[in-house]
Formats: sequence, structure tokens, C-alpha cells
Amino acid sequence: MSRLNLRLFWGFWSVAGTLWLVLNLEIFSASGLFPIRGHIVQWSGFLAMTAMSVAMILSLRPRWLEPYVDGLDKMYRIHKWLGIGALGVSVFHWLWSQGPKWAVGAGWLAPPVRGPRPEFTDPLRALFSSLRGTAEAVGEWAFYASAALLVIALVKLVPYRLFRQTHRLLPVAYLVLVFHSVVLIEYDMWVTPLGPVFGLLLLAGSYAALVSLLGAIGKRRRVPGEITAMRHYPGVRSLETEIRLGDGWPGHKAGQFAFVTSDRSEGAHPYTIASSWQPDDPKITFVTKDLGDHTSKLPEKLKTGQQVSVEGPYGRFTFDDGLPHQIWVGAGIGITPFIARLKEMATAAPDAPRPEIDLFHSTREVDDAALDRLAADARAANVRLHVLIDERDGHLGGDRIRQAVPDWRKASLWFCGPGGFGKALRADFAENGVDVDARFHQELFEMR
Repeated sequence: MSRLNLRLFWGFWSVAGTLWLVLNLEIFSASGLFPIRGHIVQWSGFLAMTAMSVAMILSLRPRWLEPYVDGLDKMYRIHKWLGIGALGVSVFHWLWSQGPKWAVGAGWLAPPVRGPRPEFTDPLRALFSSLRGTAEAVGEWAFYASAALLVIALVKLVPYRLFRQTHRLLPVAYLVLVFHSVVLIEYDMWVTPLGPVFGLLLLAGSYAALVSLLGAIGKRRRVPGEITAMRHYPGVRSLETEIRLGDGWPGHKAGQFAFVTSDRSEGAHPYTIASSWQPDDPKITFVTKDLGDHTSKLPEKLKTGQQVSVEGPYGRFTFDDGLPHQIWVGAGIGITPFIARLKEMATAAPDAPRPEIDLFHSTREVDDAALDRLAADARAANVRLHVLIDERDGHLGGDRIRQAVPDWRKASLWFCGPGGFGKALRADFAENGVDVDARFHQELFEMR
């Protein structure tokens, strides 16, 4: 994650955890395992459900939040790490909940001394008390289910289709855990300042879960489209697809992406847009590369005239930094957002302000037709193009970029490609004095 999103991630845990502790100071004066256990179970349960609720809200792809986290790609990264954090805290919660019971059952601990259960005159509190056994039982099974589903989501070897189908069950587990939390959280917490905040998060998370279960995420941002042209580049195992959009598309900037649904059973897949926006000719182009079971079948499954759905646009990888020089690095299929920007620049007014640009395209595979089109787009946009073919030219690194661009210290860097390559390039330029937090822009194009 970027430094900004790391601060947001750890800031979330720090603020949520500290607020609960400040309002439950008796945890520090508790004595004995079982009294301490009660506080820790409450604290960890609160943290896990707060994280899960925020993750559920982020799954709605709220576009208004993109400027604050630098794009939907970064938002999904926070969503992913909140899920991982929630899983870890949930395991911790489960161990503290069940571990002492196991120890008592094994004879290692004496059971806690409990007095008679109080009788509640508050009807709501009495109702919650009567539901405790049910909430504990269904919550435990929901924990097992959500833990298994999160593990499936994190294992990249699981095919996307299976990931998508199983991930859609998470909202069900979440709703069960909401019931578990509402019943079992300390009743007196609801009247503290934290109670309404927690309640609103559970309510918003439940809304997000229902939207997900109904398949309505991004529904208002979907427009119909029809495939009008396709072009296959076998040398780089890529497919260019042109789609004419129906009414409702708000327009897009070069570098943004959209979710495209061509098969309802497969669901929506994110693709970077490879064309500039012309309102008088509402078409959009995507370039997809054979990277898995879904994309490898697209040349056979897609047909001219086929109806599709396009949702978006999303993303903040839009080249807006105001600097006089930019360095672009597109590795493999990561060249796509730069193609869109080249086309956008080629149609801009001749006197429109633009930075000086060096575009580096590093690739292992070669397709002469694709490279010829890229070169033509670069000439039309007055951009210096540097093509490096791995087998012929070796790998691209920071040293080669700095040798080719004497004014690299004054430039911003825009990278799209494999995550490991981007991480290494960012570290390289950081070591050479570049303020990478301000000047290194990277598309984190991983939605799981």
C-alpha cells in the first residue's frame, strides 16, 4: 500500500481500538482470567465487526471516496487489507471466546463462579438476553464460513469465477455476524458515544451486504454497449475490443478503467480504457491480454454485435500533476492507459499546455502491428517512445530511465504493469532522491 493508505489502514485500527478502550477503562482494573476474557472478547468483536463493516461499505465502489484514497484501485487494496485484518482479529476473538471453555472442559481451569442471572425490566434488554444462545451458535458458524471465504479470496490460485461465486456468500455471513454482534455486545455500550457510531456502521454495512446480494453494486453507473469491432494481436496475446455505448456514459479521462460484463455468469471484470472520449462518437476501447481462464477465452466468446454492460468510469491514474516533465512506464499490458492518453493528446488543441513526455514500453512478447500502432500514436502526440524488448534489450530499470532522460529529477513517474516491477522501480527512484510519495504514480490493478 502507499504511505497514505498505510496511514489510513493503521489509523483506522488505532482510532477504533483506542476509542473502545477509553470508554471501557475498567478493562485495566479487571482481575482474574474470566473477567479479563469478557473485556477482550468485547473489544476484539467490536474491532472485527467495525473493520468488516467498513470493508462492506467499500465494496460498493463509492466513487465520491476516490479522491481521498487516490482511486478505486487503492480503495480495493484497503478493502482487502481490512478483510485480512478482520480475519486476524476474528481468530483472536474466537480463541479468547473458546479457549477458556476448552481449558475448563479439560480440567486445566476451574469454571467461573456465576450467580443467578439478573431479571431485566427493559423489554429490549430482556429480548437480547433470551437470544444470547442463538447468537453465539450462529455467530460461531458464520465465523467459520467467513474465514473460509476470506482464505479463498486471498489464494490467487483459485480461479476468478470460483472466487466471485464464493465471495458473494460473504454478505450472508456478515449479516449473521451483525445479528451476533447486536445481541452480544455489552448492552450499556449502546448508550455511550461509541454506540450510535457502531450502530450506523452495522446499518451501512448491512445495506451494502443487501446491495451485493441483489447484484446491484454499481447499477446506476452501468450503461449498455454493443461490440462494434475486434482486433487480435497474437504476438502479444491481446485483444482490442471497440464498444459503442448507449446513453448515460458521463465520459472518461485517459487512464481510467471500467467494469465490463459480457457473460452474466462470469460477472464484471475491470479493464483499463484504451481510448479517449469523444462525445459525438460515444465509443470506448479496451485492450485485454490472455492472463487467465477468462481472458484467454475472450477472442472466442466475444462477437461483433454482442451486447455488453459497461460500468464506470473509475480511477485516478489521470496524468494530472502540472509538472513540466513526465516519465511513463508501461510494462506489458500496462501500456493500455498510456495508449488512451496518447490518443487524447493527439486530438487536443495544438496550443493546449502539455508536459514533455518520455514513454518507456517494456515487453517480453512482440507483435509488430501492435508496436507500429503504438509508435504512430506516440508520433501523433509528440511523445518520445522507448521500446525495450526483454530478449533483445534486457530488462528496464531505473538506471536506464535516468540515462535516457537527463531531466529525470524534475519529472513525475507514471507506472502501470506488474506489481513487483513497480515496487522495485519505486524503491530505486526513492534511493536516488525522488519524493516518490508525491511523484510516483502507480495503478494497483488487482481487484482481489
